[in-house]
Amino acid sequence: MKKLVLWASLGGAAALCAPWVQAGPDATWTQPQKPFRIYGNSWYVGTRGLGAVLITSPQGHVLIDATLPENARQIEANIEALGFRVKDVKLILNSHAHSDHAGAIAALAAASGASVSASEAGAKALMLGGNDPEDPQYGEAPKFPPVAKVGVVADGGSARVGDIAVQAHYTPGHTPGSTSWTWQSCEANRCLHMVYADSITAFSNDTYRYSNNAEHPHREQDFRKTFANVASLPCDILITPHPDASDFLDKVALRDQGKQPNPLVDAQACKTYAATGGVKLDKRLQQEKQGKH
Repeated sequence: MKKLVLWASLGGAAALCAPWVQAGPDATWTQPQKPFRIYGNSWYVGTRGLGAVLITSPQGHVLIDATLPENARQIEANIEALGFRVKDVKLILNSHAHSDHAGAIAALAAASGASVSASEAGAKALMLGGNDPEDPQYGEAPKFPPVAKVGVVADGGSARVGDIAVQAHYTPGHTPGSTSWTWQSCEANRCLHMVYADSITAFSNDTYRYSNNAEHPHREQDFRKTFANVASLPCDILITPHPDASDFLDKVALRDQGKQPNPLVDAQACKTYAATGGVKLDKRLQQEKQGKH
C-alpha cells in the first residue's frame, strides 16, 4: 500500500512515519471560527483548527501565522469583522514554515503591504515555500507559495510595530526554524505575559531519525533545549499554532461561560506544554530504538 501523509494536528497521537490511507488536512483547519479578543490588544483570527493571532496598536498591527493558502480570505475577513483594516497589518511573523501555518503569508503580505519576519532558518524556509531539505518532514510536507522577502529576528530579539514589541525565542525541533513569540497585553491596568509557543512534536518523513542522525547530530539536543526554553517563558496565557494542542479554544469557551478563575490564565501552561512535548519525543526515540521508524 502506498504511504500517504496524514497532516495530523498536534493533538493527535499519530506520527507521520506511519502508513495512512487518509491524506490532506484536518477538516477543522479550514473550518471558520468567529474571531474574538484573547486579552487586551490580542485577538484570535485563525480557523477552528489553526491559530493566527492579531496584536493591535494605533500605529499598526502584527499578525502571527496565517494558516493554509486557501484560508487567506478567511483571515482577512476575521480581521475586518473585529473592526480592523487588513492594510493596517504592518508585520507578519511566523512560527514555522509549514503550509498549515505559513501558507497564506504571501497572499496576506500582498494584500496588506506588510513586511514578513521569522527566525534565520525560518526565513530561509519561507522563501523556499517550505521546500527545505533541513526540515524533518522534507519531501512530504506540502509546499506553499514562497514569500519573496523575509526579514530575520534574532533569538531573543524583538520585532516592533508602534508600541508593540514581540520577542523571538528560537525553539527548534519540529523544524529547524521553529520560533515561539512572547509579548504583553494589558486590560484595566493589568498586563499579562502572552506566549505563542510553536509546535514541539517530533513529526518527520518516513526516513528521518532524531537519534543517531549523522547529518543532524544536534537535533535531539535542540529539542531538549526547546522544552526547557518553553517551560521557562513568562507565561500567563498560552496560544499554540494548533489550538487543540493546548486546549486553547476549550479554555476560551469556559471563560466566556463565566468560569472563575479564568481558565485561560494559567501560569503553568507553558510548563505543561513543554512536558507533554518531552514525553512525545521520548516515545518517538523509543520507537526508533525498536526499529519501528
